[in-house]
Amino acid sequence: MQRLKTRAQFQAVMAGTIIAKTQHFALHRSWLDSRRPVSKNAELVEPDKLFRQQDIWIGAMVPKRWAKRAVTRNAIKRQIYTVSADFSQSYPQAAFVVRLRSGFVRTEFTSAVSNQLKLAVRHEIQSLMQAGAKAA
Repeated sequence: MQRLKTRAQFQAVMAGTIIAKTQHFALHRSWLDSRRPVSKNAELVEPDKLFRQQDIWIGAMVPKRWAKRAVTRNAIKRQIYTVSADFSQSYPQAAFVVRLRSGFVRTEFTSAVSNQLKLAVRHEIQSLMQAGAKAA
């Protein structure tokens, strides 16, 4: 399993389809052999240039808008990468981005990295990945 690193890789996957959603997360997928424009003004980008290996590529997108503290964003990303590694055998060779699409209620999760928040994030990402495996 490879991790997405460049902005162009993330943009290419985000231009793909959403294959699963939960209350707080969305799972985007882009096939490695599809040619898509990375942005509105860009030309078609060869997937070979973005994704050098035929493998499962995963990225985590946790915007500041939905998770204000860096420690919270990093904890959510760690959960995304850990859970996605558990599901790597049930996914095809493609590029995926797990995107946080709404914030967790701060009154319910008072600490930035409480065990309660970690468990809630982990459970939701597991259900997202299960739904994505069925759609993939």
